Amino acid sequence: MKQSVTVVQDEKGNFGTMVKDFVIKLIPAMPKWNGKTLVRKVLIPLASIILFVGLWHVGAKALYNIEADYKIQKALTDQGQEAADQMAACIASGDVSCQPNTLPSPAQVWTSFNTLIADHKAISADKAEFKAKTAALNAKREAEGKAPIVYTGRPSFVDQIFTSLKTVFAGFLLALIIAVPVGVIIGLSTTLRNSFNWLIQIFKPVSPVVWLLLVFMIVKTMTKDSESDSAFIISFISVGLCAMWATLVNTAMGVATVDKDYINVAKVLKLGPIQKVFKVILPSSLPLIFTGLRITLSVAWMVLIAIELLAQSPGLGSFVWEEFQNGANDSNSKIIVAMFVIGIIGFLLDRIMLTVQNMVSFNKNATA
Repeated sequence: MKQSVTVVQDEKGNFGTMVKDFVIKLIPAMPKWNGKTLVRKVLIPLASIILFVGLWHVGAKALYNIEADYKIQKALTDQGQEAADQMAACIASGDVSCQPNTLPSPAQVWTSFNTLIADHKAISADKAEFKAKTAALNAKREAEGKAPIVYTGRPSFVDQIFTSLKTVFAGFLLALIIAVPVGVIIGLSTTLRNSFNWLIQIFKPVSPVVWLLLVFMIVKTMTKDSESDSAFIISFISVGLCAMWATLVNTAMGVATVDKDYINVAKVLKLGPIQKVFKVILPSSLPLIFTGLRITLSVAWMVLIAIELLAQSPGLGSFVWEEFQNGANDSNSKIIVAMFVIGIIGFLLDRIMLTVQNMVSFNKNATA
């Protein structure tokens, strides 16, 4: 009995030693958070957030008071003191019918965000109920070779976010497929670079609205009598054509500036043209290519809102425009929610591209 207890104690001792050794090895690898580092990396960013929200709240309150005073004064001028008193009482009561419609406060924006999430849950429940009710009928229609009955209700805010993400990734993929091969071909030849430089310089600054109109004319002609989603097609092609130029220019520059020693090694090894491109030129050009792709993705996300708005694609652009046209008391709050969502997603997309760049090109010096 004593022997078994001793064995257990030894095992516990060995486990404790292992944990102790692990912690000792881990501590040097962990950042040393002294007081100065804590202030610089935690407290100051937190203070900047509090300052931003505080200034936003104060500014929203000031604008609210200005608009409220204007409404009361206008009622006094147009209808007299009694109407002005009624307007002041209505504003003080919080009645949405007479509230000043100006910059919303942070609390109003948070409330609108929760409203949008609750609305998404309600729409998701409606979709699930509709799918359950039509499951048998759709199975029968599928057996008969007919198209299934689909849910045609309005999309939620979250659905519109995913629509925008789908559009921007399709546009980004189109830009990559066009810009990288063309950039490699142009970069390999000084004559081609000089010949096509004028075209790049002319089309690069063209507004997304112009690209949208051009794509609209072509796609509408090509998709007549087609059941495909022309709004999505128009949107992602316009996004790709607007955003591809940074990747095209950076790819051509990266290929053109490959170290001549690498080219000479490829000649010594008697690599064919395709092997030289994939084994020497592209690996050497990856840092510049990925820099172009990061810019392309950022531009694609920025122009997407305007393009979706004009193409009537059910994404974030459509959401912002509908809320602006709606003019309801909480519309401004919902627009600001969309603004924050757009900014956060844009930041995350850039971080994802930077991470992929570091993984693929091993460029340890790549920074924001």
